[in-house]
Amino acid sequence: MKAPLSWLKDYVDIDISAQELAEKLFSCGFEVEELSYLGEKVNRVVVGEVKALTPHPDSDHMQICVVDCGEEYGRELQIVTGAPNVYVGMKTPCALDGSTVVESNPAMLEKNPDGIKKIKKGKLRGVESFGMLCSGEELGINDDFYPGAEVNGLLDLAKDAPVGEDIKKIVGLDDWIFDISITANRPDCQCIFGIAREVAAVMKKPFKAPDFSYTAHKTSAAPVKVEVLAPDLCPRYVGHYVENVTEGVSPAWMRKRLAVSGIRSISPIVDITNFVLLEMGQPMHAFDADDIGERKIIVRRAEKGEKIVTLDEKEFTLTPDNLVICDGKKPVALAGIMGGLNSEIKPITKNVFFESAKFARDNVRKTSRALGQSSDSSSRFEKGVDAYTNALGMDRALHLIEELGCGTVTDLCEDVCAADLTPRKMTASVAKINALLGIVVPNEEIVSILERLNFKPVIDGDTLTVEIPGYRDDVDGYPDLAEEVIRMYGYDHITPTFLQAAQVTGGGLTDAQKKELHLKNLLRVQGFSEAYNYSFYSPKDFDLMKLPEDAVERNAVRILNPISEELSVMRTFLAPSMLMNAVRNIRRGNDEGREFEIANTYLPRNTAASEQPEERKHVVLGIWGGKNDFFDMKGAVERLAEVFHLSFTYKRAEKTYLHPGVSADVILDGKTVGCIGELDPGIAASLGLDKKVYLGELDLNALDLDDGVRYKNLPKFPAVKRDLALIADEKLTCAEIEDVLMHSCKYVTEAKLFDVYRGGQVPEGKKSMAFTLTFTPDANVEKAFTPETLDGYVKKILGNLKFKLGIELR
Repeated sequence: MKAPLSWLKDYVDIDISAQELAEKLFSCGFEVEELSYLGEKVNRVVVGEVKALTPHPDSDHMQICVVDCGEEYGRELQIVTGAPNVYVGMKTPCALDGSTVVESNPAMLEKNPDGIKKIKKGKLRGVESFGMLCSGEELGINDDFYPGAEVNGLLDLAKDAPVGEDIKKIVGLDDWIFDISITANRPDCQCIFGIAREVAAVMKKPFKAPDFSYTAHKTSAAPVKVEVLAPDLCPRYVGHYVENVTEGVSPAWMRKRLAVSGIRSISPIVDITNFVLLEMGQPMHAFDADDIGERKIIVRRAEKGEKIVTLDEKEFTLTPDNLVICDGKKPVALAGIMGGLNSEIKPITKNVFFESAKFARDNVRKTSRALGQSSDSSSRFEKGVDAYTNALGMDRALHLIEELGCGTVTDLCEDVCAADLTPRKMTASVAKINALLGIVVPNEEIVSILERLNFKPVIDGDTLTVEIPGYRDDVDGYPDLAEEVIRMYGYDHITPTFLQAAQVTGGGLTDAQKKELHLKNLLRVQGFSEAYNYSFYSPKDFDLMKLPEDAVERNAVRILNPISEELSVMRTFLAPSMLMNAVRNIRRGNDEGREFEIANTYLPRNTAASEQPEERKHVVLGIWGGKNDFFDMKGAVERLAEVFHLSFTYKRAEKTYLHPGVSADVILDGKTVGCIGELDPGIAASLGLDKKVYLGELDLNALDLDDGVRYKNLPKFPAVKRDLALIADEKLTCAEIEDVLMHSCKYVTEAKLFDVYRGGQVPEGKKSMAFTLTFTPDANVEKAFTPETLDGYVKKILGNLKFKLGIELR
């Protein structure tokens, strides 16, 4: 929410600096995210009057000016200009030696990336110039700030502009803009009016409300009747008929208010709707009343397949989930989002029907997301508009119509209201409020604070009775009243105390956090970067991963009110997120990389939405590009197993999203705890990937991560290695053979495959696999392994291989 200081001063007598006001706003719960000065780029630029002109001796279009910039800056400054509209007696902005202006030349922005141009005295074709005369562009303003600012030439100032005056004060740049963060529970402060109320309260100053008065004139025009068929989506609809609308230009004060807020002036009627949105926080819409069919306005749900073309000439096909404003024949507006092209205000428009309504914020948000259509009005409705402000906003708009003389306010009005506008009354215990705050706030202070906030408080003994303002839907109990009191009384009054049940602890990380940090550091050492992704993704990701319809991963928790369909289900496994990370990197030229993510997956316990899903922590790895292959992924997993004292085995995986011949399930104690492998070539082709991607995912909840140090005695004698070349069936995996090798003799500490051979003397359907076995004596062995002893171990191993797997020694 951006609020100009000059606009706030219309309602409150602010006699402190902008910085002090920012601190006061912060103290009462409104963080000023940025405080910016409008004239920051313009310095040492003053009003100058051209006293004399002389043609430049070496230029056909340049002239030598004698400029009066006042006693302080010089009465006879020589400045050379090439502006065609300069004349004797002209008052124009004069940038002095050492001044700064806005860089208006796009070609120079590369040299001056901050957008600031420095002015120094120098020579123009041999003639000295002690400054520069400026256009509106060089001040960074347009016609809405000051008339004539967009003229191709010097800015021609009013004749009464004081010579030597700082130009910022003349053209409206001497102003501060507060960019205020408004919390979700205070939609009433998403406007100048609301912030000004808070400023008045915190500064203990009177609040000067704007003028809402107007005179309604009788008319012979037929009334426009309003019917609301969806009161749950439109609790209040206020309409008013204005005739004899005239075209023209809005007054300078209104154009400047809009310009400071970043809005260009269009026409008086449109400017009034924009002004009321900014000032009162009430989105408004103006229909060309002569285009309203059958003189009816009907607020209803759209029919399936119904179409509308909005003001930006986009056509939308609607559903019953969308709320529309219709006349007697057709939709004329998307409720709370944008008007229809068929009822827009045109230069020939003579009669207007103004709309000021409250639309359900969730419906506006869903319609805006579903149609991909948004506007300033939809953004405001999504934050919340109260029914109390509807009539107030309409009254303000009608007053401005009279003030600007751009139409005649008639007595034809409609107010269809299903909302309860009766002021809510609430009682609370003063003792409870003080107990919650932990201090005693004097009763007179409580009354003073709540009066400034328009709560009409009365204290009788320990009972506080208030009447909640119609725009404060967020106040619902005594804790809310306590918050109102303390934010105005001052949080610095609270005395820090220790909670009764609290105790001092040493702090630090839990064992689980330490293990997770150890795992992260382990992966970082191997070249992995940590990634963070949303906890949800699109249902389309299940199709991308080729999951069958009955796959357990498809049983996901759906978000009731998702940001978009692309983020509508909670993650049941992390591989899709990591795949999209790899895709984005490859498409952006990062052809090689390694990433990991440690995050929760969410598995529904049953179909009841009220029951929280089961959360299981997973780690997912992604490797792509370069010389990386399957064994880089397997090596990372094996290193994890080694550090955390785990013993993994592997078997061929059958994951639809992994290559059927380059993937494996990770087994721990007979249970599958994850999988690793190359991305399925079909999926890679559909994504247009020219790099191989490898994915791995482990269920950390199924792993007993033990990162403690373990000790064992060193063997007294060295390890011995033996090579075995084995003839095995083609279908046997390396993991199956390694498992038998490792479990056939207790002294085998490593079985490493170093060669695979097919053809030649190897029978068809068979393959030769060569392993290096490492025999390590434990600390209890009293003598080194002899060749005879090793032969016995090898014989036993070969026997087990023959019996269990049908393997022969080559």
